Amino acid sequence: MKKLAALILGCTFAAAAHAQSWPTKPVRFIVPFPPGGATDISARLLGEKLSQIWGQTVVIENRGGAGGGVGAAEAARAAPDGYTLFFPSGSVVTANQHIYAKMSYDPFKDFVPVTKVVSGPQVLAVPASSPFKTVKELIDHARANPGKLTFGHAGIGSQTHLAAENFVWQAKIDALAVPYKGEGPGLASLVAGETNFFVGNVAAALGHITGGRLRALGVTSKAEAPQLPGVPPIGKTIPGFENTGWFGIVAPAGTPKDIVQKVYSDTKKALEASDLRGRLYVQGLAPVANTPEQMAREMKEESALWARVVKERRIEVK
Repeated sequence: MKKLAALILGCTFAAAAHAQSWPTKPVRFIVPFPPGGATDISARLLGEKLSQIWGQTVVIENRGGAGGGVGAAEAARAAPDGYTLFFPSGSVVTANQHIYAKMSYDPFKDFVPVTKVVSGPQVLAVPASSPFKTVKELIDHARANPGKLTFGHAGIGSQTHLAAENFVWQAKIDALAVPYKGEGPGLASLVAGETNFFVGNVAAALGHITGGRLRALGVTSKAEAPQLPGVPPIGKTIPGFENTGWFGIVAPAGTPKDIVQKVYSDTKKALEASDLRGRLYVQGLAPVANTPEQMAREMKEESALWARVVKERRIEVK
């Protein structure tokens, strides 16, 4: 019995020592969308702070395609040693499995939750040259011209796609979805006037809006977003409408629990820093930093919700 106790104690100390020494080399964040989107922005802001905490560089690698599926598949195949972490938007790990008939990853079998990093609302935006000045004007025109308006998104099943589909559904309009290989390219296309509207994350769209290239019609939060004063909630036009996105960290299945816990605790520490909180606030992002157990529970609940929405909207990729 004493030998067993000593063995268990020894293993515990070894695990603790392992976590304390990690990382000893750069850590890779795989972001499943191109630069310029909210997922990328969130990962880079957090990565800078974690680089300071860890004394190791956090390398951001953008792997866009298939609504986040390309990056997810690469992350799922990575060695489970903590040196490759996956930084998805929520839809990649809660909705894609209900949309894509064939996927090269399973979000619940191939990954272990670490923490939700940040969350934030989206904004309904149109080109600066658009005739639409309000959400009601856009909806009225769409109802009078079914199937004529187009909206871009970051790829089928992406957070921006689901947010836009939710808006179209609740507004009771008919509009044509146009997929892009990420939020950045989708917003650039909107600026160019190639599509009529976009429901993008505030973090990604804010620069275009403040720069006068896009016009914000409404936000998906219940209240106004402080970063977009005077832009009303879409819920004022569509009662009860609300949509919030999030971005977080998951690790390849099999990653040691002590490393998962260290990434979580260090991320929480980073998000408590006033300088990072300030930079996130400017982007319209709020820190979350929930525990791995909380994230796992919320992912399952959200997955069940998106299963219903996807079925109702008949969103599928065969």
